[in-house]
Amino acid sequence: MSALAGFDWEQIARWTALAIILVGLAQNALYLIQLLIAGRALSADPPVRRSAILWRRYADLAPPISLLSPAFNEEMTIVQSVRSLLSLQYPSYEVVVINDGSKDSTLQRLIDGFDLKPVSRAYDLAIDHEPIRGVYGSERIPRLVVVDKENGGKADALNAGINISRAPVLCSMDADSILEPDSLLRAVRPFVEDPGRVIAVGGTVRLANGCTISDGRVTKIGVSRNPLALLQTVEYLRAFLMARLAWSRIGALTIISGAFGLFRREPVLQVGGYTRGTVGEDMELVVKLHRYMRREKRDYRIAYIPEPVCWTEAPESLRVLGRQRARWHRGSLETFFRHLGMFLNPRYGRVGWIGFMHIFLVDVLGPVIEILGYLLIPILWLLGLLSVEYLLAFLAVSFTFGITISVCSLALEEIQLRRFPRARDLAVLTIAAVLENFGYRQLNNLWRMRGWWQYLKGSDSWGVMTRKGFDQEEA
Repeated sequence: MSALAGFDWEQIARWTALAIILVGLAQNALYLIQLLIAGRALSADPPVRRSAILWRRYADLAPPISLLSPAFNEEMTIVQSVRSLLSLQYPSYEVVVINDGSKDSTLQRLIDGFDLKPVSRAYDLAIDHEPIRGVYGSERIPRLVVVDKENGGKADALNAGINISRAPVLCSMDADSILEPDSLLRAVRPFVEDPGRVIAVGGTVRLANGCTISDGRVTKIGVSRNPLALLQTVEYLRAFLMARLAWSRIGALTIISGAFGLFRREPVLQVGGYTRGTVGEDMELVVKLHRYMRREKRDYRIAYIPEPVCWTEAPESLRVLGRQRARWHRGSLETFFRHLGMFLNPRYGRVGWIGFMHIFLVDVLGPVIEILGYLLIPILWLLGLLSVEYLLAFLAVSFTFGITISVCSLALEEIQLRRFPRARDLAVLTIAAVLENFGYRQLNNLWRMRGWWQYLKGSDSWGVMTRKGFDQEEA
């Protein structure tokens, strides 16, 4: 006790609080920089409203694309999703659906829905993956190929799709997603305008919860009545429009969503395809491409385009959402520590300095510091070890900045893209952007801490993702 009494606990409390507040300020400074860069990027390059203009500009020059859609237990949405893919407005593409050993009727739904028969298709084993059990095709839909293989996980399924594919550009997506008709034409733009440098392009992922779906198309955009889905809508707007557009603009983008991303096939093969045994295969591939291109000293570009939209279904229960967020965080940690040598390494330029610093502050330190702040600072204040100024500074960092960034992201989206037709929807989303900072954000940090714990344990489980399916329309 005498040794403990020798410490200046008030001073220790002050330094602890200051460290927590400074890390929070650094995170929010990054968010503010992202917002400013994204706003400038959208102002300098406004979206093209009409698809007909895109077709005249890019259709003759657009490279063929292989759409890769891995599916595991997706019987609820698989037929709708494939119908959507087969009706895209793009001059030359094939759809490769990879059934990754589904235990439900995913394969049978595909066979029945598209009159599939076993076919013979030559392919190279350029990338390792679990054995293929069969390849199916349809005489009436020659651009559709269905691969049935042993279960090996999403990355393994994508690698099988890469081997089967024949186009120079690959588009990876989730089987439970729906692309807008002109999404490919919009996303391929950087490949056409800068063919010598662009090796990957990401597009925007939006939530279909609350929207009306008909024949594999989003026919009416709305917001969900489910509170969790509503809060996730705000999250997605902030993550894609603000963060990814900003880092793409300065050459520091480290993730392209697995739900929708285009990649040049050659460099993907050169880095060995997707890394198996990881839950963050989308981020892992992008970082591998950065690492390879930097080591080879090749001029390249990885871009993000906010116009092409992919619609997906968000979890509407705390249990499923918690599993998803823990898995996402675990994937981010896996990639960061697997490529730790890139962090602050001048050899990797802005990716090492900015991209990896963002991961370090937001994903590695972020949840730990924020949870400590919620626990320690109020307790230290109540014990009289901290002045009220420290408490107010923490609250300002935690809540005021969070609300400002969320509302500004929503405003930026509406000014530039105008996706929500009803003023009522915008009002609801604005309220959600404020409320997410009181409870939902803290819950997210707990889920991310679960992801930290799973990473430390070496867990590789994906967990069960229960979905309603797109057949259940909402008005």
